[in-house]
Amino acid sequence: MALRWRSLLCFRSTTRPLIVFTFCLTVIHSLGDEVDSCDKLRLGQYECKEPKIDDATQEPENCKDRLAWVECLPAPNISCRLSNGTQLKFSGKEVGFNKSIPCRNVSGYSYKVAVALSLFLGWIGADRFYLGYPALGLLKFCTVGFCGIGSLVDFMLISMQIVGPSDGSDYIVDYYGARLTRLSITNETYRRTQLSL
Repeated sequence: MALRWRSLLCFRSTTRPLIVFTFCLTVIHSLGDEVDSCDKLRLGQYECKEPKIDDATQEPENCKDRLAWVECLPAPNISCRLSNGTQLKFSGKEVGFNKSIPCRNVSGYSYKVAVALSLFLGWIGADRFYLGYPALGLLKFCTVGFCGIGSLVDFMLISMQIVGPSDGSDYIVDYYGARLTRLSITNETYRRTQLSL
């Protein structure tokens, strides 16, 4: 029994200096002047400006390839390294970096107009003509909206944004309005999930 206590005390006496040494190293490292890039700041350490919205498209003005950039301001007394390598301590009023936000590709088809046409004139195919599907519009016109059933189905599909413009663009929806984000599972998304695990 005494042998067990002696071995335990011996273990404690060898690990205590190791723990103290590790703690001191951690404190010294955290006090060092090594500063992360401004892009790697955590949420709460910066604030991004609201994007400027184009009235016609209801998307950020600098939207290109489904991405727009907004200016972000690091919080006061935050030090970080800019993309050119310069290290700065910010006052909270200067731009530290730009952050990308998603935006949509729109080409002039209004969501409100499409829903209104589908609700009131869907039985003659006006909604499909408006969205760029003339063959389906003509078919709905000749069959009086597939006897009303096709009009009801089209109204639901358009209002849920499942059927969109024929050119593959998105509807123009108010920037702070009810937008739909489509989720898809492809081989690429499957690989990304496997890599993150």
